[in-house]
Amino acid sequence: MHKGIAASPGISIGRAHVLSKKSASIIRRNIEEEGVEEEAKRLAAAVEKTKSDIAIIKEKVIYDIGNKEAEIFNAYLLLLDDTGFTGKAANIIRKEKVNAEYALKKVQNDYTEFFSRISDSYLKEKARDINGLVEKLLNNLEAAAEGGENVRPGKYIIIAHDLSPADTADMDKERVLGFATETGGSASHTAIVARSLEIPAVVGVSNITSAVKDGDTVILDGEKGIVVVNPSEKALEAYKQARKKLIVKARALKRLKKLDAITPDGYRILLSANIEFPEEVGAVQESNADGVGLYRTEFIYINKMNLPSEEDQFVAYKSVVEKMAPKPVTLRTLDIGGDKFLPYFKISPEQNPYLGLRAIRLSMQNPNIFKLQLRAMLRASAFGNVKIMFPMITNLEEIDEAKKVLREVMEELARKKVAFDRDVKTGVMIEVPSAAIMSDEIAKKADFFSIGTNDLIQYTLAVDRGNEAVAGYYNPMNPAVLRLIKKTIESAHKNNIKVSVCGEMAGTPELAFILAGMGVDELSVSPASVLSVKRLIRSIDFKDALAAADEVLKLSTSDKIKEYITGRLIKIIYEK
Repeated sequence: MHKGIAASPGISIGRAHVLSKKSASIIRRNIEEEGVEEEAKRLAAAVEKTKSDIAIIKEKVIYDIGNKEAEIFNAYLLLLDDTGFTGKAANIIRKEKVNAEYALKKVQNDYTEFFSRISDSYLKEKARDINGLVEKLLNNLEAAAEGGENVRPGKYIIIAHDLSPADTADMDKERVLGFATETGGSASHTAIVARSLEIPAVVGVSNITSAVKDGDTVILDGEKGIVVVNPSEKALEAYKQARKKLIVKARALKRLKKLDAITPDGYRILLSANIEFPEEVGAVQESNADGVGLYRTEFIYINKMNLPSEEDQFVAYKSVVEKMAPKPVTLRTLDIGGDKFLPYFKISPEQNPYLGLRAIRLSMQNPNIFKLQLRAMLRASAFGNVKIMFPMITNLEEIDEAKKVLREVMEELARKKVAFDRDVKTGVMIEVPSAAIMSDEIAKKADFFSIGTNDLIQYTLAVDRGNEAVAGYYNPMNPAVLRLIKKTIESAHKNNIKVSVCGEMAGTPELAFILAGMGVDELSVSPASVLSVKRLIRSIDFKDALAAADEVLKLSTSDKIKEYITGRLIKIIYEK
């Protein structure tokens, strides 16, 4: 049995298909002078084929599943047009008179060396994306040389050192039963794409490509993060039964679509969905969520060379707001910083970008860009039920300043007789410890709270959630995290405002149970998680959740909390 990180739920059983890294076996081949331009054309053809492949993958992802990481494919397309990437490889072919594969490998090594000197997890994720792109280019070079693509027959489980988001999105769900990789974490782009596609996955499994041979029987447990190679008959039968239970549960979930998230003893919890692109609204409507609890607007900005105009933003927001009306849509202002490079923001390189100029700080230092976004949001508010939320508030002064700018924009629109909701609600994301500690005072200045547990865990525990070396320390069951969440909920209710949780904790049934017991008013999860969380809420009595939350908050270690959840809560959640 090999332990890794559970990246995408589900259990698969099948034959292994071990993918070798083509870039690992590349050798230098000298090209005669008369063949150099032909070799450069060969690279150019592979680049064009890869562009076409990625464009098709992106459209498939957006159209079919509204995947929240679809914008990553724009970054791939930009890289393929970048003279510092494929252009540099073409120059190496001409200057050194070498084969296209070797030139690509040389460029990849330059990027790898550069990123190896940087500790930031976002940039390391970018390095993985570049490596994945090189692999796709090499595949297309090889396919062209062999006159077509090699297609493995039958169904199988992929075992690989690494897979890019594009590799994952391009998987044929009729044939790929799941995958396991040696690299990656639960918050990586690849893991997020796998969850969106509902492909079981385990990542971060050390040396799995060495432990598995092509054709071995493999059990992939995406629920617990386990890979079993050539299992015993007893283990095989046990997992077959577990898989059957999961299938039955999936069918049962569909019957909950039209029902509300109400506990058997009558406690109502709003169940909303998180989105990043307008195209995801279809998935939200399909899940019958109570609204959009978090619209991550920064993905309108990422991977664009120019600042999106007010009209571009207005159209994007309006399309979501109109389709969801009269249900609420919470628009979060730009949450981005020095860890993501946008050419129209003047951000100097930062040693610790997660502690630097980001989110509301960046907006306040770029008031014209901030006002442009707020104008677009307010204009969209005339077409439905809009709430505006400020990210990464750390003190009272920041919310005062942000609301002041919002009032200025409102006055400007009113003077121009532009329609907008003059009573639009404004809220605060609680995602750093200082905000949670001061939540009783911040609540007096906000119409609602939304707890961003992903960052709250990261900042509270001093863990970079994208860093594989410390991924095991990222623990939502840490008592410090749970106590900060409880304090925030109490502060909100004391000041008569509602509080939601929009991080991944909300979509984890065991933790959603505890959050319900803490008194949270709303859970906002990925569209794919809405029904499973609804099943949880409809399966447990609120009085049981209250008692469980009270008990958990008395415990002093993560291990004790996990043991309690495993022993007590799993029984309540899954056996009712």
